[in-house]
Amino acid sequence: MVKKKILYLGNKLSHKGRNSTGVETLGKQLEQVGYQVVSVSAFSNKLVRLIHMLSTVIIKSKKSDVLLLDTYSTANFWYAYLSAKLARNLKLPYICILHGGNLPNRLKNSPTKTKELFSNAKYNVAPSGYLISEFQEKGFKNLKFIPNTIEIENYPFFYRKVDTPKLLWVRSFAEIYNPTLAIEVFEKINEKFPNAKLCMVGPEKDGSLAKCKTLAKQKNLSVEFTGKLSKEEWTTLAKEYNIFINTTNFDNTPVSVIEAMALGLPVISTNVGGLPYLIDDQKDGLLVPKNDSEASIKAINQLIEHPELAQQLSINAREKVEKFDWEVVKEKWHEVLQ
Repeated sequence: MVKKKILYLGNKLSHKGRNSTGVETLGKQLEQVGYQVVSVSAFSNKLVRLIHMLSTVIIKSKKSDVLLLDTYSTANFWYAYLSAKLARNLKLPYICILHGGNLPNRLKNSPTKTKELFSNAKYNVAPSGYLISEFQEKGFKNLKFIPNTIEIENYPFFYRKVDTPKLLWVRSFAEIYNPTLAIEVFEKINEKFPNAKLCMVGPEKDGSLAKCKTLAKQKNLSVEFTGKLSKEEWTTLAKEYNIFINTTNFDNTPVSVIEAMALGLPVISTNVGGLPYLIDDQKDGLLVPKNDSEASIKAINQLIEHPELAQQLSINAREKVEKFDWEVVKEKWHEVLQ
């Protein structure tokens, strides 16, 4: 099989303290299996990043077989839209990789632009059945399901004793991920379990980290804020915790939740976006309504009172995410790239 030359556009901002994105993780994985990958852009200024992306498409179009576009729902949507428009003029086929649980709203609010972008793509790759169904409802047919991937060997599974709640939250601190909900939940849990713990891992994005620190201080709560950690650092830290909480208001299929499932952490997540496509409630995790602290508290108490449930959720979750291992998923990428 002849491996193709790939131009990959996305936000390469991990060196600026942000979490790694698809262009950094998937791009590296594709290189490791023999594809020639050129990826941009690492500029933090959004306008400069856009100019870098567009100029790279012009320069590399004749030397590339396909363009991969990390495609988001908010302001970064325009990177993909403008890059794809240029690629079509240069006769360079492109594949949109769909990120963000709020893309259905983008389809609704920008119907002309989204139709132009997604209808002309060779494929639109979705990591969840949620986005597949939303795009199908809008009439798109050029869809491929390829889940977000992990290297399962890097995630040692072990059972946790779920007695005193030790809560772990891992995400960028952004308003759409509703991190303050974790503080509100912990306040109530801490009243019942004085030795309970909450650790929140992730970089600042829009002022939400500072807001959470202020809230925790106001409520006199001892919350550990680690800032951004590498995957190895936070997965090692995870050994000290026994429940993973995901508080987001909008989402697709977050890798951090997949990683928690792989590690054996029972997961409590808001029932939004792609999460019910990832988690079967009461089978391999617990789903609760968004922005509902009482429901999250009830779920935590359920795990404490029924440790056998916590153990079974962990076993089932691990079995599910083993199918997301790169050694399995890479075959799906070979199919769309050939």
